[in-house]
Amino acid sequence: MKIGVPKETQEGERRVGLVPETVQKLSKQGFRVLVESGAGRDYNPDEAYREAGGEIVAEASDLYSRSDVVIKVSRPNDDEITLMHEGQALVCFLNGPTFPETVEKLAKAGVTVFSNEAIPRTSVAQAMDALSSMGSIAGYKTAILAADSLGRYVPMLSSAAGTTKAAKVMVFGVAVAGLQAIAMMNRLGAEVFAYDIRPETKDQARSLGATFLDSNDEKEDEGDNDEYVEYEPQGFAKLMTKMGFHSYAEPPRDRYVVEGEEEKEDSADGDEGWSREKLDRDQELIRRRLPEMDIVITTALVPGRKAPVLVDKAMVESMKPGSIVVDLAAESGGNCELTEAGETVRHNLVEIIGPVNLPSRLPIHASQLLSRNMANLINHITEKPEGEDSPKLTLDFEDEIMDKTCIAHDGEVRDERTRDALEPARDKEKEAN
Repeated sequence: MKIGVPKETQEGERRVGLVPETVQKLSKQGFRVLVESGAGRDYNPDEAYREAGGEIVAEASDLYSRSDVVIKVSRPNDDEITLMHEGQALVCFLNGPTFPETVEKLAKAGVTVFSNEAIPRTSVAQAMDALSSMGSIAGYKTAILAADSLGRYVPMLSSAAGTTKAAKVMVFGVAVAGLQAIAMMNRLGAEVFAYDIRPETKDQARSLGATFLDSNDEKEDEGDNDEYVEYEPQGFAKLMTKMGFHSYAEPPRDRYVVEGEEEKEDSADGDEGWSREKLDRDQELIRRRLPEMDIVITTALVPGRKAPVLVDKAMVESMKPGSIVVDLAAESGGNCELTEAGETVRHNLVEIIGPVNLPSRLPIHASQLLSRNMANLINHITEKPEGEDSPKLTLDFEDEIMDKTCIAHDGEVRDERTRDALEPARDKEKEAN
């Protein structure tokens, strides 16, 4: 079985699908690895791949025609799709719901497509979860970029000229990237605050040194000074209590919470998460605290969907001069209303930075981690038949990982969200005809 590793063609992409370390392991397992010359850039030269057991191929067309499985980082362009053949498998970051036409072209070409974004977040799939690996790198790089762009110290520093206060940093989104950004900013000496709509992230953020913004905590603090007043029945209820009807001595359930009974909140989100009322209070709290911040880092991303807007224009205008926003979701529309992907926007003396493809700015470690994820996925979708030396592609859609990750097979687009994204284009085509 031949695995092909082409040179990445997307502008600014500096990563590679497999590094020599992984090529050596796959070669020992019976795979034959073909690497396009120059695929590893300056940090993984052709000679390193040869020493690891890989075969260097001069032309992309030769590599695609000979490969059974192609391992890429970013989605293929139209020219690359024309080089692919029926029965071939492709593994890459594809983001089908955002680029459904690419998935459809690959399906029509008879290519079986595995999308890294679609790998389920389960314990079994952790070793294949390239999205988390890249998210960790992106969070780290976001913190470094923010510190480098801020026109002041991040930590508190004392000098003969006086002491500077530590920068205040707000991190929106406490997933892999957000947690890494929190950890890095804490190491740099910032005073870090965090927020996420998921209750379970509160302890995670606090464990890394952040103060989690929670309107419930502020209510408790305010309530600590309130004097407890015992309920006293009034009027008719007081009369009935004196006559021995002690049930009238209990406070009405619709106006008071009885000690020992749990308060039940109405939740627009069901049993999970916080109530709509609390989310609104949290939003008010964030708007009050944002003017204090020197750095705002936003990391809220949902694969295949437009990023939610967390910081609107009014919030940016409330920030102090010289503060910055670094929007990790810039490529997906941005968490900040003013974000422009790949650009730095200046509004009311506040800079909004919209970096793209941050993992590619650390190509050595990003390629290393991605390569290990890819190797684990390859081993999961292949099997070595008894008595044979080389593994073969083995598809079992009863397996959750294969079922979720394989978004196109046998000429069909398997992923429902990608199919839904194709409908508007098909409707326009019908209207045109």
